[in-house]
Amino acid sequence: MKITDVILLLEEMAHPSLQESYDNTGLITGNKDWECSGIICSLDATEAVIAEAIQKKCNLVVAHHPILFKGLKRLNGKNYVERAIIMAIKHDIAIYAIHTNLDNIISGVNGRIASALGLQHCNVLLPKHSLLKKLFTFVPNDKTEEVRQAIFAAGGGHIGNYSECSFNTSGIGTFKAGDNAEPFVGEIGNQHKESETRIEVIFPVYLEAGIIQAMKAAHPYEEVAYDIVPLSNDHSGIGSGIVGQLSEPMEESLFLEKIKAVFKVPVVRHTAQIGQLVYKVAICGGAGSFLISSALSSGANVFITADMKYHEFFDADGRMMIADIGHYESEQFTISLLQEFLAEKFPNFAVLKTEVNTNPVHYF
Repeated sequence: MKITDVILLLEEMAHPSLQESYDNTGLITGNKDWECSGIICSLDATEAVIAEAIQKKCNLVVAHHPILFKGLKRLNGKNYVERAIIMAIKHDIAIYAIHTNLDNIISGVNGRIASALGLQHCNVLLPKHSLLKKLFTFVPNDKTEEVRQAIFAAGGGHIGNYSECSFNTSGIGTFKAGDNAEPFVGEIGNQHKESETRIEVIFPVYLEAGIIQAMKAAHPYEEVAYDIVPLSNDHSGIGSGIVGQLSEPMEESLFLEKIKAVFKVPVVRHTAQIGQLVYKVAICGGAGSFLISSALSSGANVFITADMKYHEFFDADGRMMIADIGHYESEQFTISLLQEFLAEKFPNFAVLKTEVNTNPVHYF
């Protein structure tokens, strides 16, 4: 197995185009064409994690956080970033980062947190715009199912919790084949009328090339007629944060105890309890202060996140409780998420979870 095989699966799960503009998702060190000797999944690609990969003979580290966020002008080992990169290059260790693109899918980082808390009926807190397009194509009636299934197999037709979604209308198509044509139906030089079905399918923009390729491969016509239209609809499965519901309402103090138990944290920084039962919970792994207004708008009783600044706690405005549990703590389940995903795809291959705790924050 090559490293590129792993990358293809990771990018199928969380496409790089879903990362935020400031991010640096992707292969940071190494060569995608290397044979893969083993994988270590981690939150950070620190020196200790690289050393662990060397010791365990794994030449691929799949990390949530990119070790490189910006360009380096020198590599002389003056800081932990440079030392980790030097060690990785020296020992032929590939580092792949899957960061905000994994944050931005509903089944990603925040989905795993929601599952750990037992949240139900979960939705993206702040959906992303301009991520959807619609494909229209015209197919002879007896080939409609074949083309439609090819589009579905390439990732088209997903709307929320539903798959294989399409709209189909019947009509008459006309065409006249030219001298150099090789028509599937009709005769050269004569106008032909064919009973056709117009298929309409929604798809995410990053799947466009594959969907067009699949459609053309399944389509019987020499020249395939199709239209692609951008949509302004939100993508219900892509965006920042998640909001969901507890199976039963809880008192605020008991829910704070639940947070401490689930995330194994000794302390939770939070705003004042406001005397309401906790039923709806908003979450954002990592730094989530930019979602405070979205959490308020969602009607959440509690917003769980990390890296809150002093003045940002005031933004709760007495309408919900903000609970800051720490950056590492909020994203700790990501390691298992990555390991389980890859182990399922490569059941006979070494896919390990790091034994290194990379949390730089300690409590006394």
